[in-house]
Amino acid sequence: MEAALVHADRPVVQAPMAGGTSTPALAAAVSDAGGIGFLAAGYISAAAMREDIAATRRLTSRPFGMNVFMPSLDAADAAAVAAYRDRLVPEAERLGVVPGIPGARDDDYDAKIADLLADPPAFVGFTFGCPADDVVRALRDRGTTVIVTVTSVDEARAASAADVLCVQGAEAGAHRGSFTNTLDGLLPLRDLLRLVRGAVPHPLIAAGGLATSGDVAGVLSLGAVAAQVGTAFLRCPESGASAVHKAALADPRFTSTAMTRAFSGRPARGLVNRFLSEHSEHAPAAYPDVHHVTSPLRRTAAARGDAGTVNLWAGVGFRLATEAPAAEIVERLSG
Repeated sequence: MEAALVHADRPVVQAPMAGGTSTPALAAAVSDAGGIGFLAAGYISAAAMREDIAATRRLTSRPFGMNVFMPSLDAADAAAVAAYRDRLVPEAERLGVVPGIPGARDDDYDAKIADLLADPPAFVGFTFGCPADDVVRALRDRGTTVIVTVTSVDEARAASAADVLCVQGAEAGAHRGSFTNTLDGLLPLRDLLRLVRGAVPHPLIAAGGLATSGDVAGVLSLGAVAAQVGTAFLRCPESGASAVHKAALADPRFTSTAMTRAFSGRPARGLVNRFLSEHSEHAPAAYPDVHHVTSPLRRTAAARGDAGTVNLWAGVGFRLATEAPAAEIVERLSG
C-alpha cells in the first residue's frame, strides 16, 4: 500500500493543525514542494472546511489532505467541568471576557463526512478514533486514501480498515490523537513505531518530535514511509499560527514542553507557560467541553500577545522551528 503515498516526491507530511494554523497557503506550499500538505477540519463547520479545500485547489494542482476529528464518545463529568469553569473566572475577568459554555461535542462530523464523500481531496485523515468501515470504503471508492492516527498497537489493530496509519509518539505537539481521553501507554515514537510495524501490515507515517533530516531518515529506516511534521512549520510565513505563538517558539523564557488538559480537556503537548503550570492538575478529562470553556480566554489572550495564558502547542523539537518558507522546510527535512 505504499503506492497510497505515490504522489509525494518527498517523504514529508505536514501535520494537520486545527485552530487556523493549517492554512490553504501552507498545505499548498508543502504539496508544491513535493510533500503532502494537510488542512484541518477541527473546530470549523463543514462549510468552512469546504472553503479551505476550494482555496487550496486554487493554489495547487498537487494532492493534499483534510483531517477530521472523530466525535467525542467519552462521557463528561458536568460537575467537574463546572468547577473548572468557576476556577477560570478570575482569569476571564482579568481578560475582560466570560468563560465559555460547553457546546456541541460532535464537531459537525456527519456534515463533514457527507461533504467529503461528495468531493474528497486525495487524502482524508482521522484523529481521536477510526471512522466506521462503510465510511472508509466509501471514501476509498472515491479514490481517496484514508489515514488514521494511532497511539498504540491496539488502536493500530482497531484501525485495520484504513489505508495508512499515522503513528504518533509521545513527543508530538498538540493533541494526543488517541481513541480515548487518556495517557495510558504513552510511548516514545521510535518504540511505538517498532511495535506497530511488527503488529500490522499497513504503511506507516511516523509523527512526534521530528525536526531534522536526520529525524526523518531515522524513522524511514525503522519502516515508516513518511514523516509527519507539525511544529517545524509553525513559524513559517504560510502558517496561520498566532504571532504570540510563533514568537514563543523562539523565546528563551520557554524552555520545555509538557502534556496538559488545561486548555481543551484532552492531553496535548505545549510550551510550559503560566496557565499550563497553574491549571493542569485541576482540568478534568472532558473534551471538547473544556475547549469550549477556555475558548474566549485563549482567543483574547492571543489577540493581546499574552503568552502566559494562551495554548502554545509544540513538540519536543520546537527550538529548531524557523521562519523559513514552507518549501524550504520540506527540502531541509528531506535531506
